[in-house]
Parts: sequence; C-alpha cells; structure tokens
Amino acid sequence: MINNSNIPLLFCVAAGNSCGSILSPDLLSWSVCTDDVSGSSAEYPDRVFMMEGRLQAQEDEIMLLKSSLADALRRLRLHDQPVQSLSLEDALPEGMSLTEEAQAKFHHIQGLELEEKDEEGEEKDLSWASSVEEAIHPTAIRNLQRDDHQDPNGSTESLSSASQTPISGSPMFIRGRPITMYVPSNIQNYEDLRMEPPVEKLELDWVYGYRGRDCRANLYLLSSGEAVYFIACVVVLYHINNRTQRHYRKHTDCVRCLTIHPDKVRVASGQTAGVDKDGKPLQPYVHIWDSSTLITLQQIGLGTFERGVGSVAFSFADAGAFLCVIDDSNEHMLSVWDCAKGTKHTEVKSTNEAVFAVEFNPSDSTNIITCGKSHIYFWTLSAGSLTKKQGIFGKYKKPKFIQCFVFSLTGDVLTGDSEGNILTWGKSPGDIMRQTRAHDGSVFTLCMLQGGALLSGGGKDRKIIRWSADLAPERECEIPEKFGAVRCITDVNGEELLVGTTRNAILRGTFSDGFVAIVQGHVDEMWGLATHPSQDVFLTCGHDRQVCVWNTAEHKLDWCTTLEEYGLCADFCPNGAVVSVGLSTGRWLVLDLQTKEVISDYTDGNEQLSVMRYSPDGSFLAVGSHDNFIYVYNVTECGRRYSRYGKCNGHSSFITHLDWSKDGKYIMSNSGDYEILYWDVAGGCKLLRNRYESKDREWASYTCVLGFHVMGVWLEGSDGTDINALCRSHSERVVAVADDFCKVHLFQYPCPKPKAPNHSYEGHGSHVTNVRFTHCDSHLLSMGGKDTCILQWEVKRAGTSDGGDRLHSASFTSSPEP
Repeated sequence: MINNSNIPLLFCVAAGNSCGSILSPDLLSWSVCTDDVSGSSAEYPDRVFMMEGRLQAQEDEIMLLKSSLADALRRLRLHDQPVQSLSLEDALPEGMSLTEEAQAKFHHIQGLELEEKDEEGEEKDLSWASSVEEAIHPTAIRNLQRDDHQDPNGSTESLSSASQTPISGSPMFIRGRPITMYVPSNIQNYEDLRMEPPVEKLELDWVYGYRGRDCRANLYLLSSGEAVYFIACVVVLYHINNRTQRHYRKHTDCVRCLTIHPDKVRVASGQTAGVDKDGKPLQPYVHIWDSSTLITLQQIGLGTFERGVGSVAFSFADAGAFLCVIDDSNEHMLSVWDCAKGTKHTEVKSTNEAVFAVEFNPSDSTNIITCGKSHIYFWTLSAGSLTKKQGIFGKYKKPKFIQCFVFSLTGDVLTGDSEGNILTWGKSPGDIMRQTRAHDGSVFTLCMLQGGALLSGGGKDRKIIRWSADLAPERECEIPEKFGAVRCITDVNGEELLVGTTRNAILRGTFSDGFVAIVQGHVDEMWGLATHPSQDVFLTCGHDRQVCVWNTAEHKLDWCTTLEEYGLCADFCPNGAVVSVGLSTGRWLVLDLQTKEVISDYTDGNEQLSVMRYSPDGSFLAVGSHDNFIYVYNVTECGRRYSRYGKCNGHSSFITHLDWSKDGKYIMSNSGDYEILYWDVAGGCKLLRNRYESKDREWASYTCVLGFHVMGVWLEGSDGTDINALCRSHSERVVAVADDFCKVHLFQYPCPKPKAPNHSYEGHGSHVTNVRFTHCDSHLLSMGGKDTCILQWEVKRAGTSDGGDRLHSASFTSSPEP
C-alpha cells in the first residue's frame, strides 16, 4: 500500500490482468468508540465493504490510466524531438559488437523497435525510449549471445573480456508491465546465483503502544505484578515495577478483547477475523492461556464466531469454569463455553445492536448481564438454554448507550451510561433504585474496589471520581488533556491506579500525587519513520499530527510535539543535530533535537511529501513529492540553513522512494507507476537516460523498493503496492521489508532473484508502513499503519538465541528506571 489517498489496496494477477479487491484487516476491526457512534461499524459491514471495494477498484484504474497516458505523452514528445541516429552497437559496452546475422535477428524480437528500410532504401533513425521498458529487451540480448557465438559443432566462441558480463538485465513484471534492471559487472553469471535466507533473525524486543482508542475493559493487573493489555496482534505483559515486557504472540490478527481468570494467572483473549492475502475471511477465535508460561491452554470457537470476538468474561462463582463470549456478527451471538474441555455449552442470539460488555454475576454463574447500545439484558442460564429480560428504565430517561457496569458487594448492578449517570439496579431487571449524576458526558468505565468503594472514569470531562459504598463522591482528579478520556481503570493496591486512555496511553498514579504515563503511542495511522545516525533514538510521525522521538535502549518516549498538519516522512541530518519532517500539504519542517523547536519551514508544491533524504555528507537534502518532482536543497550551517539547488523533473507519477549514491552525486528514485530513474545531481539534477551506466553505482542507503539488488523481495504476480517499504542494513548484509499483509520480512542482501528465501515475522494487525535499522544494526523498527503499533526487533545472528519464531518466541526485555 502506497501512502496516497487516491490509491486503494488492490491485488492484481499480472499474467491474467484479473483483479480482486482486498480489504485491509484493520477495516474489520476498527470502530471508534464515541458517545454517539459506538459499534456502528458492525451494523452494515457487507454493504460497506462491497462499496469500498468497488470504489477502490475504480480509483486504482483511474490512477493507472493517468500513468499510462503520461507515459504515452512522454514517448510521443521524445519521438518528435530530433535525436541523433544511433546504431545498434552504440547501445553496447565498449569492445562488444554484433555480427550481421545477430543484427538481423533483432528485427524478429518482440519489443525491439528497429524499423526496416523504406522503399527508397533509406534507413530510418532508431530512437531510444527513456521509459522503464528498454528498447532492447535484456533477455533477447542474452539469448542472441548464446546463439550467435556457437559454431556448427555446438561449441561457444570465447568473448572478449568486455563482453563476458552481458548487457543484460533481469526483467520483472508488475501488473503486466516489464521493469528492467541491469546486472552489475561483478555478477558474472546471473543464472547461477544462489539465494539463501539470511543468517540473521529477528526477535521481538519491545512493543510501543496500547489500544485504548476503540476497545474497552482491556487493562488488568496479574498476580505477578504485570499489567496485561494488547495492541495489534500482541498481548503485552508489562511489569510495572521492573519495567520489563513479555509477549503472548499466538494471535493471527488484531486482538479485540481481554479478561483474566479469578486465579489472576489464566487469561482469555479474543481476536478479529481479518482477511488473508487473497481477500478471503479468516476465522476468529478465543485463546485461553497461562500468563506465567505463555502456553495456550485452549483454543475456543474456531469456525463458530463471525467477524470477530467483541467481549469475553470468566465465571467467578465456580472458580472460572465457564467462559462467556459475544461475537461481532449481526446478531451478536452470545455463547457459553466449558473452559476445561473447550466445548460449547449453549448459544443464543443477543441483539442486533452493538454490545459493549458481558459479565457473569460473581455470586451466581447462571446469571449473565450484557449491555450496549440502547439496552441492558439480564440473562438466565437454565437447562442448557439462555433466556433474557430487558432492563426497563421506567421514569428515567433511556440513555443512548449503556457503556459499562459492575456488581456491587451487595449484589446490585451499577451501570454507567452516555448521559453521565450511574444507575443502581436492584434484584429485578426493571427495578432502578437510584440515579446518580456522575460525569459531564459519558461514563466510560466503572471499577469496584475491595472495600466497596467505586471508581468511575469520564469521557468528556476526563475525570476519575472515587465514590463511597453509598455513592457519595469522596475524591476526584482530572487527567491531562493530551492523554484523552478515561477508557478503563485497574486497581493496584487500593490507592495506586492504572488508567487506560482513549489516546492510547496507560497512566500510573494516585489521587494525591497525580498520574504519569508509563505507556504511550500514536492514535492514528503512521507512515514516517527515521533512525538517528549515531544514537539509540528514532522518530515517528503520522496522521495524528504528532512527531514522537523514542529511545530504543530505555524503551520510552523521549519527547513529542504536535504539528499543524500530519507528517508522512522524515530523515535525520547525518550530523544528528536536526531532523526534517515532510507533511501532507507540501510543507516540510526542520526540528532541532535539543530545543525541540522548528528552526526552518519550507513548502514545495501543494501535494503531500512522501520521502525526505539527506545526502551522505549532509550537504544536500532531497524532497520527494506527490507532484512527481524531487526538490534538491543545499544544506549549510550544520543543517540549519537550506537553499533550493534544483528540481528533478521526469517522473510521470508521484515519488515513492529515493536513495543517494555513496559519493553524494546521484539519486535513484521510484515512482507510483513503477519507474526506476537515475539523476545526476552534481550535473544539475539531470535525468540519466542511459540507465545501464548506473548499474555499478554504489548507494549510501537502499530504501527503493524497485531495483536489481532487491528484485527478489517481490512475489510473483505482485501488486505494485504490496511492498510499502524496505531498508538495507548499514552492514549491507540484510534487507528488511514491510508488506501489505501485516508481515515483516528479512532477506539476504543483495537478493536479485525471484522467490528469494526469507524469514517472515508477524505481530502487526495492519499493513506495515515502514521499517528502519538502528544506527548499529542491533535493532529493527517496524511500524503498523492503522494498528498504531511500533515493534522493536532485536537482530540476532544464528545460534545466539532460540527466538525469531512468532509461534514459539517468548521475548523478555527490560527497560531501565527513568
């Protein structure tokens, strides 16, 4: 997926030109929890998905037609311009020649545009096209060399030393379009190259972020002293005192709900269905697992639940013998399962409205309560079947949403609603005994303390209020606005609390001392990622308009600033003192890392910027834009002063990636229509029309997704947007790839042959938008799109660890005290 609002996620089979739309996994799981529209995304999903698929296909076709038209117009201009006549030998390296027989064969090769002599016998000129498709197809030249240098006995002529490295490239096809890449001179026989997986492997080291924006009741404290929560496909166990993390990684798509067993050791977590790479829906399920060993004890509901699992709850009266599950189908099926056997006890349709929470009565496992949009239901389990009674509001105003509920020590049910009230329900479903005004706006969460006191968390007012057993307010505090509303509250020791917020933060503190963030993350789709050239620091930016600077050694957020527009790309100056951030409107900013202030502000065009890249010595900055241009700036005063040097004009679509040569004189760039172009910056930002001359050039970085050295990362029949980013390590041993199917791959570098073997890693729940190695290659950072998750992977050589496998690794890492 390319970061462009006009380009959908679409999978195309190149050979047959057949296309089928893919719905990104995150579309099945994301629905923003607000006071007015909670759960609305699940009401008409089939119709919405169908319309989105059709719209994406139409927009994609329009984009391709525009690219083809621009390419055709450029070919016409080149054809109309007077071009010096070139002979066939002019295209070959010095010392290489073709026989008359070989030249004759070229007339019969598909793709060779050599015209015959006209009726007067005058030979027409042959013009080179500067597009991605070369006039002479490389495989044709290779085949001709094999044929033309064989004698009748079958022996092969010895070629001159200059012709032993053939002028051939290795073609690949994206959506049926050939993309030619020339073989470097140091590769003598391309066909004999052997591709192997890299000896390096990845092991999950740290997870940045928390999913509080659109999920409820997803923060608990285990008996081990670890807070358990989730983001993307990972359930995180974070020791709040030791500042260590462990990770449960057996889910294959986004985790949506969580609950802990009465023994505070076992955990149940449910996931969304998602889709596979071919767009087919996957089956959701619930895992019951041991938090001490991270071993899965039961897999429940595979093939039973639809779309995803919305809520789960263990029974309490019988020591957690049963698990109640509500799925995300239209009828929100409610089912009860035997935890020990993993078998379904009973199942019933609950409601067509969104359901937010489910719980067993702690003193009676035959009583279950569910609540959600415009309802609260009291269920009774008897003789293997469930019957329900709807709560009657009577003289009280019926709220639009019942957001949450808890059981009091006396057995009453306390509900929090979108009107800001706490209602006290008696033993009878229709018996509301009391209404208590609690918050300005929704009551998002309720937490019962051991002594009978109650904690409530507000949405609009961001307040946490402590109530006595008879609902008299005792204490209150307000969390800072930058953290959002209160999503859920967990009691630590009666005084200290953990608070999850709607802006994906987890706070720790007390009413007396206030609260500080122990977990933070982005709250919207992320694209920009850059690593510091000499420190254990990296920067992220995204659609939430936040620019965040993180410390990989201490596993924490160093600082964060909010911009006027959202950031899409970034790069550190080689001196490490400043960083440039490209925005969605054509603006780009330069930030001082010490003062955290904007020291420069520039604008290039009026379209979004997609890539920022400093030259190796920091004397130039290249800015790639969606207006098809690359703007090049002179950089002086240690990265604090910029002046326009030139503009690279020649791409027929938006710029996606670019890299500098090691000498800082040339640029290699990719575009949205799969072009690979080379630019002579030192010569005035001129387009190099003979791309063969760049085949041996060395590149300071390698982030371009199209190129000979990374051709093997593409699967056969790939859509051109299947790979969002890649990054070569500084050691030039491996290349990491971020794809549209939630995976991070690690390849050997170079990997110029198709179907190159690789190591694949899961953990993200959305398209992976970017990857970067740290300055010393000790870690790899990967960034999810809409899952708002940053994963930090440790790079390990073979034999140094048993990690690296998603299904078997149980990573344990620590962070020093702040």
